[in-house]
Amino acid sequence: MLEVLVKKAPTVRFTQDNKTPLAEIEVEFDSLRADEPPCAIKVVGWGKLAEELQNTVQVNSKLVIEGRLRMNTVPRQDGTKEKQAEFTLSRIHPFSSNTTVSPIPSQTPSNLKSDSANSLNNEGVKWDSSPLVPDTDDIPF
Repeated sequence: MLEVLVKKAPTVRFTQDNKTPLAEIEVEFDSLRADEPPCAIKVVGWGKLAEELQNTVQVNSKLVIEGRLRMNTVPRQDGTKEKQAEFTLSRIHPFSSNTTVSPIPSQTPSNLKSDSANSLNNEGVKWDSSPLVPDTDDIPF
């Protein structure tokens, strides 16, 4: 999960074989150190998620995105290869009440579940930070 700011509007294209929509946006997020500039990454959404990105996400929107990170090797003009990170979306959530994006599930199965603890209010996103395993667990390891 990442908290991001949309820097470029979504662009949509379609796969050649079955015409599945594919949307790409460029986002940035804060670096781990205060003295470093924000980091940028390409975010990709497929299928209905791509269509929703195109219809609802705008430049300067703040989002919380869920998905997986992947490293791609891309050839440069000088013949060398460069590694670039790409984030594949599984869900997006608006970060604040002035953003019009609603949570959008992906078309792929996910073991992530949404619950009422992840609802929005004027202060932003509230996360359920309760432990996955209760403190009274008797597992011996």
